[in-house]
Amino acid sequence: MKNNNGEILIGGAVIFKEGRGKNHFLLSKNNEGEWEILKSTVRRGESSVRAVIRFTSEQGNMNTRVLDEVGRGTGAGTVGNKSVTFKYIYYLMLYKTGAEIMGIGEHAWFDYAGSLKKLKLKREKDMLKTANGMIKEWEKKRKSSKRPNS
Repeated sequence: MKNNNGEILIGGAVIFKEGRGKNHFLLSKNNEGEWEILKSTVRRGESSVRAVIRFTSEQGNMNTRVLDEVGRGTGAGTVGNKSVTFKYIYYLMLYKTGAEIMGIGEHAWFDYAGSLKKLKLKREKDMLKTANGMIKEWEKKRKSSKRPNS
């Protein structure tokens, strides 16, 4: 969706699932065959957070939970021979459940180090680093809030 400034708003989904001692992040291949964080164009009248929830649910066949906004960035590109600015808002999302992931093309789960190696764009690497730090803080809070049974 283009906003009043001629920018196209994109919601990014930094999706992770918890594993035995390691979290894994979901990446997909773009049209150039490079790995990237999943993204969705925000529709008219839709918020960026709603766009990533819709995308992961409808396209990805996943049940996810948005934990927080990771960060924002901008980029430039062309759409139909016109130069446009893309505004990205990335969200940290916890993968809860899902059947087979469908509708997002080639995708795979990678641990943090593997994800960093696969991503090409500095903006996406930075978002992944920020998200990983946020996950550690979230895990600490979650552990401290769980009280032992009396």
